[in-house]
Amino acid sequence: MKLSPAIKGLITGVLMMAIVLITYYSGMPPDAPFQKLIYIIYALGITWTIVAYRLSPAFTGKFWDTFLNGFRCFVVTILFVTISTLVFSMMHPEFKNESSQTYREQLITEKSKSPDEIESAVSTYKKRYHVMLVYGLIVGYLIIGTGITAAISAFIPKRK
Repeated sequence: MKLSPAIKGLITGVLMMAIVLITYYSGMPPDAPFQKLIYIIYALGITWTIVAYRLSPAFTGKFWDTFLNGFRCFVVTILFVTISTLVFSMMHPEFKNESSQTYREQLITEKSKSPDEIESAVSTYKKRYHVMLVYGLIVGYLIIGTGITAAISAFIPKRK
């Protein structure tokens, strides 16, 4: 069965979110080395898509055609991971509360704002938490996905 780049992207996203859930529900810290697997799976998913395209009869040898196949994969991956992370985060409001508390402590340590300014900044932070989370995910994964896809597309051997 031939899988499209979008399906490969969805499979990649599901595997990435599985790592997130395993990390969370096993009690590992969010910065555990196990979390690095997310990036490895992301890179492998894009590589899988491009290599499969390279081996297909549709392969043209052109950079742009190869890049587009990787792009189709990583865009679906980003969409799935972003939606899943947003839903997961909304199901766990303690993430927003813990993050805003850390932000408050940082502002207090800096000693550059009055208590009223700190409260205002933390309130704004809480209101925009999910937007910042989604923005960070999308931009970060777009940059990584573009870099991986461009590198693999540029160096994949052409047919003879």
